[in-house]
Parts: sequence; C-alpha cells; structure tokens
Amino acid sequence: MEDQRRDRYSGPAIETSGLVKVFGETRAVDGIDLTVPTGTVYGVLGPNGAGKTTAVKMLATLLKPDGGEARVFGHDVLREADAVRGRVSLTGQYASVDEDLTGAENLVLLGRLLGHRKPAARERSAQLLEAFGLTDAADRQVKNYSGGMRRRVDIAASILNTPDLLFLDEPTTGLDPRSRNQVWDIVRAIVAQGTTVLLTTQYLDEADQLAARIAVIDRGQVIAEGTKGELKASVGAGSVHLRLRDAEQREEARQVLMRVLDAEVQLDADPVALTARVGAGNGQGAAEQAARALSELAGARITVDNFSLGQPSLDEVFLALTDRPATPEQSSTPEQKEAVA
Repeated sequence: MEDQRRDRYSGPAIETSGLVKVFGETRAVDGIDLTVPTGTVYGVLGPNGAGKTTAVKMLATLLKPDGGEARVFGHDVLREADAVRGRVSLTGQYASVDEDLTGAENLVLLGRLLGHRKPAARERSAQLLEAFGLTDAADRQVKNYSGGMRRRVDIAASILNTPDLLFLDEPTTGLDPRSRNQVWDIVRAIVAQGTTVLLTTQYLDEADQLAARIAVIDRGQVIAEGTKGELKASVGAGSVHLRLRDAEQREEARQVLMRVLDAEVQLDADPVALTARVGAGNGQGAAEQAARALSELAGARITVDNFSLGQPSLDEVFLALTDRPATPEQSSTPEQKEAVA
C-alpha cells in the first residue's frame, strides 16, 4: 500500500511554512518557507550559524519544530514521523561509520540492521563499494581511510536502501579538491537514479556545481531563493574584475569605479585587485558601463593590467545579500553550536 502511495504522489519532496526552532533565547530557525521539487538537488546555502543543520534535523524528524509546519512527500514531520523516516536518509557533517570495522563490515552490518539477509547484505555492500571506488579498500579498517574515502563509505551507508530523499549536511567539509569532486560525482549519480537530494553547504562553488535551485539562509531565515541564474541576476547583469599595475593606486581606482558605476566596489585579497557589479539597474548595459569605467581609469592615469567582465559569482550574490562574505562563523559554546549550526 505504501509503495502505491509513493507512486501516486506528485507533489514536492519538501514543503515548509513558517518553520521555527528555538534554543533558549536563540531562534536558530526563524520562520523558514521552502518548497523542494522531487528528483533534483536543492541547495541550502549559508555560513556556519545560519540554521541549516537545525532545519535538516527537523525535516528528518530528529528535532521537533517549535512553530510552523513541515511535510516530506506529503507527510507531516510531527504527526507522521514514521512515514517520513521510511522515505529519507541522512548523512551528517561527520562520518558515522564504525572506524574499527572495515568498509565492507560496516555496510554489511548496516544492511543486516535494515532487514537484509546476510547474502543480500554482502551483495549490496559489494555493489556500493565498487560504485564508490572502494573495492580495493573494502577489507581495510575505516580508521585507515582518507577523509574522502570515509565520506564516500558514509554516503554509501546512507543509500543501502535507496531513499526517496537524501539529506546531505555539508558532505565535503574538510575534504581536498579531488575528494570533493568525487563526492560531487556520487551526488549526481544518486539523483540520476531518482533520489531527491537536499544539500546544505557553506561552499558557494558546491552549490553552483550541484544545485538546480538554491535557498540562501542567514541567521535562521531564507533571504533569497531561486535558480543560480536568478540569484546571480538579482545582484546585477555582470561583474567587473580588475588587476592594477600599482597597488598604491587601488584606493583611487575604487573611488573612480564607485563614481562611474554607482555601485559598491570590493577590495579583493589580492592587493592589486578590485571587483564591482555592473548593470544593476542604472540604465546602462554591463558592457557599456565597463567600457566607461576603463576610460575613466585611463583618464586618471591608473594602469589596468588585467580586466574581465563576467556573470556575478555566488560569492558576490551572498555578499550583496548579507553585506558579508559566506565565511564560517564560530559559536562560543557547545550549546550555541548545536542551536545555530
């Protein structure tokens, strides 16, 4: 009967309205509204402390909301928690497998706990280890795995029984670029098989690479939502990147750009680099504004060694929305960390 209900359900994977979670005086989640389509990667983007993990725990029935409503495949997370748990899987920020067992032993054990007979559990374990490139490490203890290998076996454990919805909570935190790319490939493969993925991340490029739609969360609230293109277009038609010959001219160049472009100018980490948004509703096209800016800089005898005009990055989107970059924030106590992660 449940399988038939799944086949007939055609609504969104997740719907929330005014979702709230309070820890003491901290509103970790402060009225979140989300609609997550089925069969896609939906990104929830924000720094540490934004409320991403708390929201995921409520949707996965690990925390009870203090206000609002949330439904997963039409099931209320409070009144129908068992039905929700039967359709979701959660991979948290840190590997949850047993480090003293081998990769194969971990997957077989979890398969048995999920109700598979021993031969079926071994077969499923072997399939996943091969799919995730871990066959050669199957008989090694997980404590001897690299961070990327641990992450892969942790995700494999989450899909022993293929879930309808997989929560990936900051799955690549602390991984090197090669391992991150491997995890991204796994996520794409999971979605190709029909699973919906809710991905929380503080990495802007990760959301850019994987998510069809993105909700930007800051201080427990959704401050923007849409496709990558929609979010980027919301802060301007383009972005000018400049590298100067002389670092001592950067402040003068910033003043010229602010006057010509009528926009904020960001001083990059590179001491000779600047970034500014263009085409943000001042009546001129991005290319026309950029050309005028270069002309004004030349007139001020400011030498530009490198110039580019492109679409704004998600980093610039976040900076425009929050007036601060999407860098991790540190909570001062364990209780605060739990409240706002």
